[in-house]
Amino acid sequence: MSPIVLLGRRTRALRILLFVVFVAMILRLVAVQELSHQRYASLSSAELTQRVTVPALRGGIYDRNGEVLSESVTKQTVVADPFLIKDPGAVAASLAPVLGLSADKLRSQLTEHSGFVYLAHRVEDSVASKVTALKLAGINLVAEPQRVQPVGQLALPLVGTVGTAGSGLSGLEYQYQSLLAGTAGSKNLLQSPNGVTLPDATGATGAAGTSAKAGTGIELTIDESVQYVAEQALGAEVLAAHASGGTVIVMDVKTGDVIAMANLQATTSGSSTPSTGSASAVTASATSSTSPQSSSGATLTARADTLPSGVEEAPSNTALTQVYEPGSVFKLVTFSSALQNNVISPNQTFSVPGSLSIGTYTFHDAENHGTQSMTATDILDQSSNIGTIEIAGALGKDRLLAQIGNLGFGKPTGLNFPGESQGLVPGPNAWTGSSIGSTPIGQNDAVTAQQLLDAYNAVANGGVMVQPRLVRGTISPNGSMSGAHASSTRRVIDPTTNAELTTMLEGVVKSGTGTSAAIDGYTVAGKTGTAQIADPSHLGYIPGAFFGSFVGFAPAEKPVLSAVVVLDHPTPIYGGAVAAPVFSTIMEYALQHYGIPTNAAATTSTSSGAIGGTGSVTVPAGAAKEGA
Repeated sequence: MSPIVLLGRRTRALRILLFVVFVAMILRLVAVQELSHQRYASLSSAELTQRVTVPALRGGIYDRNGEVLSESVTKQTVVADPFLIKDPGAVAASLAPVLGLSADKLRSQLTEHSGFVYLAHRVEDSVASKVTALKLAGINLVAEPQRVQPVGQLALPLVGTVGTAGSGLSGLEYQYQSLLAGTAGSKNLLQSPNGVTLPDATGATGAAGTSAKAGTGIELTIDESVQYVAEQALGAEVLAAHASGGTVIVMDVKTGDVIAMANLQATTSGSSTPSTGSASAVTASATSSTSPQSSSGATLTARADTLPSGVEEAPSNTALTQVYEPGSVFKLVTFSSALQNNVISPNQTFSVPGSLSIGTYTFHDAENHGTQSMTATDILDQSSNIGTIEIAGALGKDRLLAQIGNLGFGKPTGLNFPGESQGLVPGPNAWTGSSIGSTPIGQNDAVTAQQLLDAYNAVANGGVMVQPRLVRGTISPNGSMSGAHASSTRRVIDPTTNAELTTMLEGVVKSGTGTSAAIDGYTVAGKTGTAQIADPSHLGYIPGAFFGSFVGFAPAEKPVLSAVVVLDHPTPIYGGAVAAPVFSTIMEYALQHYGIPTNAAATTSTSSGAIGGTGSVTVPAGAAKEGA
């Protein structure tokens, strides 16, 4: 074959090959651009897209009148994109006085090899405005939620705290985390491979992200003003009595709503330097006419975050988490069961010796005395340990233990508060030879202040125990209110016995160990308690260490409010001397706060408040000795 023919064939083959390759490229280009362009666009976007979380606005916590106890607000956080900053030194010098940070620290942050650096979290609005006015390239503001308490640390052990990540760490903030938190959303940001955010690259919600859903708020049963007075009165007495701390709970007799729950402790410097005197000094300042009116007509003179110098909020909600041997206030168990089982009558007479030996232990009253004749009412009024033990002996172990459980001791209160204790109640198998002496007078068992109040509140409620409640309802992000279920109830004392017991408890305040709990114009029923503090390291008790307490209700003839006061390590040690006056101060304020008529006005005045009356409150849209 000639060279010319061979060359022609090769040329044609090459042309055909080039044509085939060209056609294949055309077909591939069509496939990429027309058939697979969405897939490749998605892959390209994925290389540049960063999905970021959009936090939800946390639901608020409000008191029963709509006052804000804790809420989340949107604050501006200052961020930087160092890749867009040409002169870090000049930018740092401009920002330093505005942010209150050192120029050297800012310059170090502005030279980081990153497209996103936090400079200052959640700055004040005035600071954010100044940063914006500087118009610095690479410096931006991003929104971040911040938890704030407009009333300061009022009721902090109850309300709880929120961490920097926005999750509840303690208290109701932790208990209702899933409700308050809401649901976080997301959005997409487009960035160059070196981390620089591209202009107009913030993705919208929907296909590019999801909208955040704000959390649901909760309305508490707490009344801010009563809570304030409770903390002030308790704080003053902690100082005056050199106590290490104390607890107060105030409750609505009928509904079980907890109106106040105060938990305080003495600071190191304050515990040895009392300052403001007794708790009774609080009343005048809490009702001064010069202060702003509250929704129900009561007044406050100071910010709710102001406590007497030397006391502070306790680290935990001791009203529910701390147990203690209650002492004489526990005698309610013995007397209620003995009356209900017809073992005693209020006027039945007993011969009460000065001491009583049971097993290897000798029991005695607070004051030495010879054998004396006392009625059952006298025994309760004067808080005689020996008389109470005699009654318990006639009652018997089984009926005594049954009444302990019947009144809710050793059982959950139903609040389900984080860290709440159900108490320590030894069962029949743990009963010893001396238990019939120690248990009836409040030794051997450990209870919480809330459990103790629940039992006395049952007496105030005609013998019907009502489950305590801290949350009245929930508030949706649009402001609509959903009320919580009413508290469950059960009868624990028959009406006849309950009436007798109420009269006997009135006598404790009229002429017994609780006279300091009296309130002018109102009848009060209650019981004092002085309890030794068990030694956690050894069998027995810490020498000289006591809890002083008082628990009761008012007005005794038609109870509206009940309350318990517990002082930890007070001096003097007696509940009638340290706890009863605090009860009187707080209860007097609360009764007047809710418009509860005095005895003199009872026939002509009625209450229109939510507590003790027929009205309703809705959230707006937006010193005598006693036995140990």
